Amino acid sequence: MYIGSTGERGLHHLVYEIVDNAVDEALAGYATKIDITLLADNGVRVVDNGRGIPTGIMPKENRSAVEVVLTTLHAGGKFDSQSYAVSGGLHGVGSAVVNALSTAMDVEIKQNGHFWRQRYEMSKPLAPLAKGEGTDETGTTITFWPDPDIFETTAWNYETLSRRFQETAFLNKGLTITLTDERPDHVNGEVHTVTYCYEGGLTDFVQHLNTKKEAAHASIISFEEEGDGIAVEIAMQWNNSYSESVYTFANMINTAEGGTHEEGFRAALTTIVNRYAREQKFLKEGKDDNLSGEDVREGLTAIISVKLADPQFEGQTKAKLGNTEAKSFVQKACNDHLRDWFERNPGEAKDIINKSLQASRARLAARQARDLTRRKSLLESGSGLPGKLADCQWNDPEKCELFIVEGDSAGGSAKGGRDSRFQAILPIRGKILNVEKARIDKVLKNNEVQALITALGTGVHDEFDIAKLRYHKVILMADADVDGQHINTLLLTLLFRFMRPLIEAGHVYLSCPPLYKIKWDRKGEDASYAYSDAERDAVIAEGIANGKADPRPRDNVQRFKGLGEMNAGQLWETTMNPETRLLRLVTLDDAAQADDLFSVLMGEDVEARRDFIIRNARDVRFLDV
Repeated sequence: MYIGSTGERGLHHLVYEIVDNAVDEALAGYATKIDITLLADNGVRVVDNGRGIPTGIMPKENRSAVEVVLTTLHAGGKFDSQSYAVSGGLHGVGSAVVNALSTAMDVEIKQNGHFWRQRYEMSKPLAPLAKGEGTDETGTTITFWPDPDIFETTAWNYETLSRRFQETAFLNKGLTITLTDERPDHVNGEVHTVTYCYEGGLTDFVQHLNTKKEAAHASIISFEEEGDGIAVEIAMQWNNSYSESVYTFANMINTAEGGTHEEGFRAALTTIVNRYAREQKFLKEGKDDNLSGEDVREGLTAIISVKLADPQFEGQTKAKLGNTEAKSFVQKACNDHLRDWFERNPGEAKDIINKSLQASRARLAARQARDLTRRKSLLESGSGLPGKLADCQWNDPEKCELFIVEGDSAGGSAKGGRDSRFQAILPIRGKILNVEKARIDKVLKNNEVQALITALGTGVHDEFDIAKLRYHKVILMADADVDGQHINTLLLTLLFRFMRPLIEAGHVYLSCPPLYKIKWDRKGEDASYAYSDAERDAVIAEGIANGKADPRPRDNVQRFKGLGEMNAGQLWETTMNPETRLLRLVTLDDAAQADDLFSVLMGEDVEARRDFIIRNARDVRFLDV
């Protein structure tokens, strides 16, 4: 599938593809606004004020250009270098694939002084393109309804779409994007509209990402450079956090796995900072080692956006840029502009260098802590693994699972209930260190963090190697209450900040232990489990409707206060058995959004955290049930 999947992610790619075509018109200088509407009947309408899809007849096809574009792969204008100098979209399959995956599509074009309309059902045109009334405007309107027989879900996620379109607005300075939700079930019967427009572009993007962090220097560094068939725009600012937040884009596509443009940026940044540090005697010749790239990027928020006439992406969904010329072009642009900025801003440059020096000292201390941990683990277990890890028998990582379990009592039940052939148990005592507020040297001295990193085997940060992962399913198993969710958030913060590729590769899961056991007989041999108050009530109602006795008067509804209350058999049956358990895969669709969320939930800004909780107070996932 060109869209990547038939799940929620693939569904949303349909909207992205149509919107990306409208963005191409903006990049070409013809469109200034895009309106997206989630319709009450679950359709989506995308309107732009660009030139409009061509309406003329194509002689070879004997059909209108509109019909060819909407029914033929690789027929769009982006395959004609005269139409678009730069283009995004998923390999240009565009509107034709959206049409093929929809039950119906309506297209309306304003062009050449008239409206033009055509309707498709099951990807087939019902009639030729029809000329309508007159108009002085130009643009394209596409409305489509996804096919429920193809997609696992056709429910649009408003937050997912709004984040994506806000990001698109940041990347396209001055472009106005409006998202409207008309679905009554999703907006409490009210139409909800949000509009994004950023005249500052990437500078506004960096400012947005750093809002909840303390800036390490006053100004946001920004510059752009154009060359033959390539252009780069960069905005960046250091903050006083301990994590790196660098996000890259190529032709407006989020290159989550980086690529040559990021390589060029990293190389130039490390070189310039070290050169300046030596010129200004922060680093002594013959005495001090160079700062590492990791030292230099600690606390850095940066956006790198390149535009290329012929982008080469690795992977079907454009996760990594492969153009070799992008590395040298970005590297040279960064060298020139960053050298100039450091020379013109010595006070702020000093703040940046001092932060990098602190990071370097912490890195050296962390290396000593890592070495000490490795030696300690070898002495304790003889295998290099943490002593409290109950490892599994099998050695094939693809078949093995690691349960990270809250508390020794639950860890004991998990050890007793597991299938020891392929399930390993690592108990975590108490609440793990909040890594959002700690530098790496402190993080790696924490016993619980040490045990987790050692058990996984991958290392962290620049030493991370996913090929060394010992378990392909890493399952966080905490209580189903607020304390348990807090522990899960602490663990996810650690994984996101220090081992993000684990999440990106789909190795991290959340277990879903039940909140209630509903016993239909005295001994509990006939029992059901429920994961929320609402499900408890529904299960009881269904049981009574099927002739079972109401368990409530006999106190046969047990609320589990924690995993430790379950015996080994119950824990296996409800939470660990691959045949009956419920797992939630942790995904990372938007790293910048995740970065912002972790900063809010786990950072120093109490006011921002309070505002977030108030805004999301109605979401049942945040309630202590």
